[in-house]
Amino acid sequence: MADKTPVEALIALLDLDKIEENIFRGISPQDRSQRVFGGQVLGQALVAAHRTVDGRICHSLHAYFLLPGDPKVPILYEVDRSRDGTSFSSRRVVAIQHGRPIFHLSASFQIVEAGLEHQIDAPKVPGPDELPSEDDFRRQMADKIPAQYRDHFLRQRPIELRPVDRAEIFAPQKRPPHQAVWVRATGPLPQDVALNQCVLAYASDMTLLDTALLPHSVGWFDDRIQMASIDHAMWFHRPFRADQWLLYVQDSPSASGARGFSRGLIYAQDGTLVASVAQEGLMRLRPGKS
Repeated sequence: MADKTPVEALIALLDLDKIEENIFRGISPQDRSQRVFGGQVLGQALVAAHRTVDGRICHSLHAYFLLPGDPKVPILYEVDRSRDGTSFSSRRVVAIQHGRPIFHLSASFQIVEAGLEHQIDAPKVPGPDELPSEDDFRRQMADKIPAQYRDHFLRQRPIELRPVDRAEIFAPQKRPPHQAVWVRATGPLPQDVALNQCVLAYASDMTLLDTALLPHSVGWFDDRIQMASIDHAMWFHRPFRADQWLLYVQDSPSASGARGFSRGLIYAQDGTLVASVAQEGLMRLRPGKS
C-alpha cells in the first residue's frame, strides 16, 4: 500500500481477494504489529458479505470478536449464504486465521423500500469547522507521547476525528459517560453505498468503548486496564457519505463485570440520522494495578 494516501490505502484494505466461491482473503496494514484493529475485521467481513448480495443494501449487522487477529498473516472470510427471500437476504461470515475462527458476523440486506419515518433529533453542538483539526491536536501533543508510540501517534490516518469536548489523554478527569465526535474519511470515496457502509463500520469501532472509560479517570495509554471489543452491532437507517462529516453521538449506560457497554447515534451534518451502533467491550483492571 506504499505511495497511497491513507484513504486509498483503506479502500485497498477493504478490497478483498476472491479465492473461491464465498471465500475471500484480506490483509492487514504493515504498521500493525500486535493485533488487528477490530474495525478492520468488521469492515472486511461486511465487504465479504456484500460481495455475495445483488441489488440489496445492508440494514443491520451483529458481530462477535472471538480472538485477537494476527496482523502478520492474511484473514480468510468464509460467507454462508443463509437465505435469499423476496425482500431480505441474510449472510453469515466467519473470519479465520491459523485454522481457527477469530470473528463472526451476521448481516441482513433489504431491497430499497419506502415506509413510515421518524428519528431522534441530533443534539446542538459546535460544527466540525469550529473545532481543532486532528493533525493540529496531534502536533500539539507530540512531545508528551512516549517515544515508542510517537510515530504511530503522528502517522497520517484514513479517518479524522474531531471530538466536541476532547478528553485529556494521560490524566483524564472523571466525567459523565457521553461524548460527541465528528468523523469522516480524510479523502474522497467512490459513490458506492456498500463501500461507504464498510468505511463507516470501520470507523464506528473508534472512540465508542472510550465512552465507557469517561467516569473512571482511565485512558487508552493507562497500563492499569486491558481493553478489547467483545461484540459490535450496527444498523444503517438512511443513505450517507462517509467522506462527509458525520456526528457520532455516544453514551455508556453501564459498566460492570469487567465489561463496558456503549451506544452511538450517527448523524449527517444536516441532522439526518443515518446509523446506530451498540458495543460491549472488555474493561479489565490488571492484577496489581490500582
